[in-house]
Amino acid sequence: MPKGSGKVLAQNRKASHDYSIIDTIEAGIVLKGTEIKSIRAGRINLKDGYATIRNGEIFLQNVHISPYEQGNVFNHDPVRTRKLLMHKKQIARLVGETKSSGYTLIPLKVYIKDGYAKVLIGLGKGKKKYDKREDLKRKDQKREIDRAMKAR
Repeated sequence: MPKGSGKVLAQNRKASHDYSIIDTIEAGIVLKGTEIKSIRAGRINLKDGYATIRNGEIFLQNVHISPYEQGNVFNHDPVRTRKLLMHKKQIARLVGETKSSGYTLIPLKVYIKDGYAKVLIGLGKGKKKYDKREDLKRKDQKREIDRAMKAR
């Protein structure tokens, strides 16, 4: 099964616009009971999220999971820091990449795989404004070419 397959529940569309994604890696998320119910309902927002590495562990921050409607006092904090599950070798490789060359870890999508919530983390470098404009130009040109080919 390729990376990122499964029932996609949330996607960070802005990430490919703001970052050039070099590599992707799959990780599990440590969740509380009502959080997984909210995620299965699709009530998750990855827009401002990022991942940090502290003490050999990787954490997902600023990801908003809405409180579960049928929950009661056991509901969770919507933007709490959540631990990600990865192998030590994978984390060590990411530490080297982020420390040396200024890369950032961005959550690209959240999906359910074999009953577990997984997040696809992208290793990306921030784009400058002129890079973003260049990408938009290329995208528009491709759209025009496709439109012209379709009209033939």
